[in-house]
Amino acid sequence: MKEINIARTIINKRKEKGLTQEELANHIGVSSASVSKWETSQSYPDIVLLPQLASYFNISIDELMNYEPQMTKRDIAKLYCKLYEGLSHKPFDDVIEQCREAIKKYFSCFPLLLQMGGFLLSASVTADDSEKASELIAEARELFIRVKKESDDAELIRTALYMEACCAIALILPDEAIELLEKAVVPALPNEVLLASAYRMTERNAEAETVLQAGIYQNIVSALGLLSTYAMFETENQSKLDEIASRTLSLVDSFNIKELQPSAIISFYVVAAQGYVVNQDTEKSLDLLEQYAELASNDISFRANGDGFFNSIHDWLNENGKENQLISHETVKQSLVYAVTDNPALSVLNDNPRFQRIVKKLEATC
Repeated sequence: MKEINIARTIINKRKEKGLTQEELANHIGVSSASVSKWETSQSYPDIVLLPQLASYFNISIDELMNYEPQMTKRDIAKLYCKLYEGLSHKPFDDVIEQCREAIKKYFSCFPLLLQMGGFLLSASVTADDSEKASELIAEARELFIRVKKESDDAELIRTALYMEACCAIALILPDEAIELLEKAVVPALPNEVLLASAYRMTERNAEAETVLQAGIYQNIVSALGLLSTYAMFETENQSKLDEIASRTLSLVDSFNIKELQPSAIISFYVVAAQGYVVNQDTEKSLDLLEQYAELASNDISFRANGDGFFNSIHDWLNENGKENQLISHETVKQSLVYAVTDNPALSVLNDNPRFQRIVKKLEATC
């Protein structure tokens, strides 16, 4: 992330032209003491002098100020992870203020606003009172609305609309969420099929294979998210819950999801276990939690991998998974433990010996 550093620019450009501070001062019409203060960051040039300085050095005013209003994707990911991890060991309000400072500084960087909105929405869950939580959700919502209205990136707009609907749900405004999303739910267009076909027509067979594998991979991960939500909604219907669990776990086994992308399935075990607790089927609940603990005890993070079937998307996975890899191993492990130990829905199992062994296994991984 770049800061405004007009001093460094003036020094570099003056030396490139072979000028002394006095010669530059004479050209601009100020004292040499003023130029000296600019170069030592004791003061800044008057705003009316910026066009003249930029013109003299044959650069833009942004270049003169060494100001970059956008952050790179990598820097945004680093900032998000820094804030996320700060929640575990820094004062909550301090972390939120850091987030707000970044928003103010890069208010025209829409990818950043999208991520900071997501952070505020996530942080609202850990706020110490409901009023503060609602304020954070509303703040996040305004960021998503800004991205949706001001950005010209179709993917950012689509994501912002979805996140705005998440805020509406969190604020218990279901009608607004329906209005936002109802028209957005349309049959998925198979872009990968068309792109792969185009690649094949130009004899770019490797690219065609990569596109198809990436499409399959993403749709499987998306389906697992939908199945997890479906299981949450069917907690009081055990026959339906049984069917969802059976089909989900079959999909997991068929595509080796525990090795490919464990983060895509890890939450399903807890969701389904909660459903079986509601149905007073303790044994099935504990069976799922044991699978959860086994998966959590492995080297799980937010990594994504390929295998013998997905053998052409190694580079694609690396490029699309860089941001998630920044969150520390310890932070991930702690969240996996808390998902069970601090879960009110599972508290009825606290005295069960099997549950106690599961908790011990989880805690040993942190």
